[in-house]
Amino acid sequence: MKKRILMLGAGFMQGVAIRAARERGWEVIAVDGNPEAVCRNLADAFEPIDLKDIQSLSAFALKLRREGGLDAVFTAATDFSASVAAVAQACGLSGHSYEAALNASDKLRMRDCFEKANVPSPRFVGIDQSSRSRVRVLMQGKKISLPVVVKPVDNMGARGCRKVENESSLDEAIGDAIRYSRSGNVIVEEFMDGPEFSVEALVYDGGIHMTGIADRHIFFPPYFIEMGHTIPSCFSEGDIASIVSAFKKGVASLGLTSGVAKGDVKLTKNGPMIGEIAGRLSGGYMSGWTFPYSSGIDLTGAALELAAGIRPVSLIPGKNWTSAERAWISIPGRVASVSGYEKARALPYVKDIFPRSYPGDFVSFPLNNVEKCGNCLSSAPERSLAVNAAEEGCRLIFLRLEPSNPATDAFLLSGAQALSPFPPDAFVLPSDFPADISAGGVAYRPLQLDTGNGKREKIEISIPALLFPHLDSVKDWQGRTLRQALTFVCEMEPNLVPVLNSGTQKDINLYFKALLRGGIQGIVYVYDCAAI
Repeated sequence: MKKRILMLGAGFMQGVAIRAARERGWEVIAVDGNPEAVCRNLADAFEPIDLKDIQSLSAFALKLRREGGLDAVFTAATDFSASVAAVAQACGLSGHSYEAALNASDKLRMRDCFEKANVPSPRFVGIDQSSRSRVRVLMQGKKISLPVVVKPVDNMGARGCRKVENESSLDEAIGDAIRYSRSGNVIVEEFMDGPEFSVEALVYDGGIHMTGIADRHIFFPPYFIEMGHTIPSCFSEGDIASIVSAFKKGVASLGLTSGVAKGDVKLTKNGPMIGEIAGRLSGGYMSGWTFPYSSGIDLTGAALELAAGIRPVSLIPGKNWTSAERAWISIPGRVASVSGYEKARALPYVKDIFPRSYPGDFVSFPLNNVEKCGNCLSSAPERSLAVNAAEEGCRLIFLRLEPSNPATDAFLLSGAQALSPFPPDAFVLPSDFPADISAGGVAYRPLQLDTGNGKREKIEISIPALLFPHLDSVKDWQGRTLRQALTFVCEMEPNLVPVLNSGTQKDINLYFKALLRGGIQGIVYVYDCAAI
């Protein structure tokens, strides 16, 4: 019998779920607060409704039930699982209870549940504007010492999330988190040191059925920028078993009983600790892309069926591949052009290239996971092949920035400082390396580079002699060595070669300073500014 489903969200990440429902012959009614949501036309019908407006959503769902019936309410990769639960409960449909969904949405409620059930998780305090001035007293009462993590209780994508290592930064971090919180509430918790994992399961018939565990790759402190994930995890069976045990205990403590459970878990020196658990499918391309690429399991379809009251037939993997997701990022500025997509897509094992930034867009060094510029996904029978494909795909994509932009100028002139290492330099050289090679008096040596494109030609440029010992040992944010970065820019902008070989020493030093600070974007930006 044909099912009818209400989909909360019609953005890019919900497109997989809308397609999966349509492939089953189901009717999909989608709602989204954005009337121009990118996947709205994939649904059979669309209504612009704010996903926070539970009253309007419930009224609309009850109207659907009266006029043609309603079999399920669903979302994927949004932080509105509580809205889903409230609507499903109002309509008598399958799903987590509303109280359980609130537990899995509000990080303060979540931490309270973990604490009462002795789930391994960090000590914490809740802070709002009225208690902001007493945060140190509250922390002392809970025996919380620095470093800590400050984050909103009700947001996702690491928005407003920051590690704080000294008291002078604490109030500023709380202010940022409050601005990102819909409720104005934030949480200050102990920092958990260790590798991080994304864990996902379906919960039904009194059991927690594990589906996937991925290694998360987090960079750029004091922020928590996920530059990608790799699934399945490469950690030992013993480590995975301990992570799963802690995760299941956390799921039970929240009262999640019917639907999806997604967790972020860290493996600390004292064992696994729960970062958070949500009652929805994961974002970050895991549930809809990398998990099925690696396992052959249609997790989104299984979760949809569970929401419609259909028990999954099997969650046994059909293959044992590795899938990797990696992101590319940018220094601040406005995008003039983007190149490299076709080369990246043509790489063996690359499955998808998903751009997020386009010509005319303003970009910045990411403070959260929404501000990255795009993602490359791969799948291969061996882990190294998948990882290399995704990382090389990102390295092939180049965002050329418009010249003479104040934000770009400020970034290139700033330089990372020991007391404020964010944003970091593109190439982090040893501590004894001169802080500023643009001051003059730098010796130069010729460097031969092998060009690509199958021609195997050689070009020669003059570079600071100080860089020679580091050409193949230091890497930029995307994993390019200095040698690879120089080869890339000389191939992409051949007119840069004579400039580097014949310019004044002062000018050439500026090019290399820009390279070390801003990577391939930095050196090309300086060239473009000079060419105006």
